Amino acid sequence: MKPPIHYSPDLETIPDDEADTIEGLKATLLDIMETTSEDYGHAVRSVHAKSHGILKAELTVLPDLPPEFAQGMFAVPGVYQAVLRISTNPGDILSDSISVPRGLALKVMGVEGARLSGAEGNSQDFVMVNGPVFTSPNAKAFLKSLKLLAKTTDRAEWAKKALSAVLRGTERVLEAVGGGSATLQTMGGAPNVHPLGETYYSQTAFRHGHHVAKFSLVPVSETLTRHTEEIIDTKGRPDALREAVAVAAEAGVCEWELRVQLCRDAEAMPVENPSVLWDEEDSPFITVARLHANPQPGWSEARAQIVDEKLRFSVWTGLEAHRPLGSVNRVRRETYKMSSDFRSQFNGCPIHEPQTLDLPG
Repeated sequence: MKPPIHYSPDLETIPDDEADTIEGLKATLLDIMETTSEDYGHAVRSVHAKSHGILKAELTVLPDLPPEFAQGMFAVPGVYQAVLRISTNPGDILSDSISVPRGLALKVMGVEGARLSGAEGNSQDFVMVNGPVFTSPNAKAFLKSLKLLAKTTDRAEWAKKALSAVLRGTERVLEAVGGGSATLQTMGGAPNVHPLGETYYSQTAFRHGHHVAKFSLVPVSETLTRHTEEIIDTKGRPDALREAVAVAAEAGVCEWELRVQLCRDAEAMPVENPSVLWDEEDSPFITVARLHANPQPGWSEARAQIVDEKLRFSVWTGLEAHRPLGSVNRVRRETYKMSSDFRSQFNGCPIHEPQTLDLPG
């Protein structure tokens, strides 16, 4: 196995028109938020608007990690308070019969160290999706996909359900011949799987102290793995995913492993193209921490009032040692801030970074 490459700013290549791409993304996301806030009388996230699970947890960084993995917040063992939010991709609140990829955002609090410029508080955020690769090779291509998704934002829900059913059928055909379409899944063709049985991936690359890495969060307790590949019956149940998460979260202790995959070849494992799969045979994921959640309510209005309304999750909230890398991550910096500022101003509810967090229930 090749040794991990060393982090260098030269690993990133910034195109001349990236500023234009950022402005295009901000305009598209603003259009989504203006549409949904007018519909709801309340501003929600421009993406991942609907939460299906909100859990309080503890993250334990493991001792005796190999030096290349013991980097940044993982350099020394420790126990941290954390909160995780499970969601789906769109920027509008949809019935769960419209099946789209799942997202998981993890906020780890009380993390010490030199912070990214502009990163408030003491949290380290991880933002993940239940697929190992991103839908687009770069930010400019992502803008094109987002414009397609934005066109569905104000479509009647019955039409979205019909579109989702057609796309799921198309996706199954593609899978049968060895393919699969990330675009179809994003627009409503994803399998309607149980969110707690899924493995989640950062998809994009990050600095990992002296090295470069991607992250994954893997369910390991039987309370979670029993739900892997489980299809949720959403017929007549607009909040079926919340119901499923609630049952699983109260059934017993839930445990995940947070794993790191190091970049060992800058060409085969590119930083700038998150649609390229980093081969696990060349660089396996290694566990650096465990996430533990005691039995608890999986979701409640009171929890949503705190986490959905008052918190932001951003890859740019954290340590310099875990700097986001690549074009998709770079454009997230301004777009995430624009989205949270819009929500804060529209709802008259300040968004801030917590030092600690006490969730009800």
